[in-house]
Amino acid sequence: MQKILLIEDSREVAGILFEYYESKGVELDYADNGELGFELAKAESFDLILLDLMLPRMDGLTLCNKLRDEGITTPILMLTALDNREDMLNGFKHGADDYLTKPFDFDVLDARANALIKRYKGQVATSILQFGTLKIIQKSRKAYRDDKLLVLNPTTYTILELLCQKAPEIVSRQEIAEKLWQEHEPQNDVLRSHIYQLRNQLDKPFHSPMLITVPKIGFRLEEV
Repeated sequence: MQKILLIEDSREVAGILFEYYESKGVELDYADNGELGFELAKAESFDLILLDLMLPRMDGLTLCNKLRDEGITTPILMLTALDNREDMLNGFKHGADDYLTKPFDFDVLDARANALIKRYKGQVATSILQFGTLKIIQKSRKAYRDDKLLVLNPTTYTILELLCQKAPEIVSRQEIAEKLWQEHEPQNDVLRSHIYQLRNQLDKPFHSPMLITVPKIGFRLEEV
């Protein structure tokens, strides 16, 4: 049974989501403010966190950032009425894996949620991927460069794993998008934000970059 944490201050929205997920046999835990949500996310294990942005006592962006700083890698799907491009990209920069604006279609929500959960816990292999100084341990979903642990959320891990599996070949933007979102790719160029976050971990702390952009095509890893 899937277990989801909903952090949402609107009782109306929470009630609708409770009815929807109970009908699907999903266990739903609930917090109506950011501080309680943060404590629940730290204390218990969840398959997914549904997170509103406009929360009392700790806003969603701060909460998301604090969870990632605590080393909590649970996928986070943001639900918000803020629908402009800057708000969406800001959510990804703070550690979210996906972003859905209100009002949302329940089938799209379910598809996005299941894709995140599947990537997070349902596709765990036992092998080790290695390319140059990059090593990925698939069972624990941890990645290292020069033996330094990279701090990755589930989405940036999935991108890096795909690039490593194909290295040194080019992986197209479309291939990455299909891996992340299947047929429900977001309208805006959110992939750019995820690549930015990946570069901050994979390249920024080191002397030479590994992640290479191939203009108008995609990305590849280069052995240093």
